[in-house]
Amino acid sequence: MGDRELKKPHFVFIHGAGGGSWCWYKIKCLMYNSGYTVTCIDQKGAGIDPSDPSKILSFDDYNKPLIDFLSSLPDHEQVVLVGHSAGGLSVTDASCKFPEKISLAVYIAATMLKDGFSTQEDIKDGEPDVSEFGDVYDFEYGSGPGQPPTSAIVKKEFQRKLLYNMSPLEDFTLAAMLLRPAPVYAFQRAEFKKGNEGVEKVPRVYIKTVYDRVVKPEQQDRMIAKWPPSKAYVIESDHSPNFSNPFVLCGILVKACVSIGHTRV
Repeated sequence: MGDRELKKPHFVFIHGAGGGSWCWYKIKCLMYNSGYTVTCIDQKGAGIDPSDPSKILSFDDYNKPLIDFLSSLPDHEQVVLVGHSAGGLSVTDASCKFPEKISLAVYIAATMLKDGFSTQEDIKDGEPDVSEFGDVYDFEYGSGPGQPPTSAIVKKEFQRKLLYNMSPLEDFTLAAMLLRPAPVYAFQRAEFKKGNEGVEKVPRVYIKTVYDRVVKPEQQDRMIAKWPPSKAYVIESDHSPNFSNPFVLCGILVKACVSIGHTRV
């Protein structure tokens, strides 16, 4: 039996819009203490990356840190790629480009669209719909007035209600200090090459967040129905199970690895 079969999975975590690698601090600690290799990536303009999110105008540019990381992996090394929310776009893009380097793709309350935002229906299914809460975003216009907004952040007074309604107060407090505007112009232009069947070679699972106010459970159901993963799990949480239900989330991640035949978990 080779080294590859004996090694525990290497988890790579991708944050959602406005987040950063800091979003995974609880999950990283739990997984690391259980003997897993864990990498958490700051996408461009996120976390401690110095780029201005309002100047990021293409999805390829935004997703470059993940693509660079996967490019640098040794041949035959594979990772379990986990994306939260808009991080699902990053996971699909990576699965198109590096199917041989991903043993499992995990979508947590995430945008899971095979072709990205290529139709109006894709936008309806995969883009957060928080219109019932009113005017919740602060926009920036990096391309100038009269042009579409280039970045957006949920206003302070809505962050708890929308993103962290079941999360501990200390995690919400941390997030409120660290959230940054997200490059929404780049997200909306995330389209993946049709006919690229490499993406189908990567096993996928979905983790549905049942009390989610951002990517609604019915939106998640539509994405699951449209592009069925090998398994869909359910977690009792708000949009941020990494904060509101970390122990159960870690258990599901391990169970998902078992489901695809990882020999060591």
